[in-house]
Amino acid sequence: MADDNRGRLRLFLDTAEKSAWREWLPTGIFYGVTTNPSLLAAASIPCNLAVFPALVDAAFSLGANEMQIQTFGRTADALERNGRAIAALDPRIVVKVPVTFDGAVAAMRLKADGIRVTVTAVYAAHQALTATALGADYVAPYFGRMNDADRDGEGEIVAMRDLVAKSGSATRILVASLRSADDLARLAARGLDTFTISPKVAGLLFADPLTQAAAEAFEAAAEAD
Repeated sequence: MADDNRGRLRLFLDTAEKSAWREWLPTGIFYGVTTNPSLLAAASIPCNLAVFPALVDAAFSLGANEMQIQTFGRTADALERNGRAIAALDPRIVVKVPVTFDGAVAAMRLKADGIRVTVTAVYAAHQALTATALGADYVAPYFGRMNDADRDGEGEIVAMRDLVAKSGSATRILVASLRSADDLARLAARGLDTFTISPKVAGLLFADPLTQAAAEAFEAAAEAD
């Protein structure tokens, strides 16, 4: 097996669009995919248990190592029940649960049975403390949406990083709602190592005119007589 020089870095593709999975997963850049009910709606996919088996098969057949699917329901019992059904589809699935009171109860029950959990829709450092106390595998703060609400997204996420590190927890901070490749690079420079990004932001990872010009010059030289 080839050496893996990625260290702790994990990038996820944040979409339910199979066409985006087919485009991006074969590059090897992404560790897996993340979805939620809003992303399902954007892809014109209903949010019900019947649709998930085909999505799971597609994601893993295209090379995902992990798939994160959000549970749904207005009570802790419903969140737990649907989360269990989602987790049963494949051991590589992580169940996403919103950081509400009912979500915390459902997450605790799922974790008690060894089901991996991401606590999501996180906007404040103290919510990362809640996720860590639950033993969550990931905690997902929404960087761009924090900034949209006139909060200091970077400051809050760095505080989450420090909080989790000082607790000795293995919980990963899965930064979501990134709007640019520069956001990703800046947060990575602050010690964050787990991100989920849209296909649009994925495209920006390659968007530099100097790189394109250099690549074209290389090809022109290779084709010269």
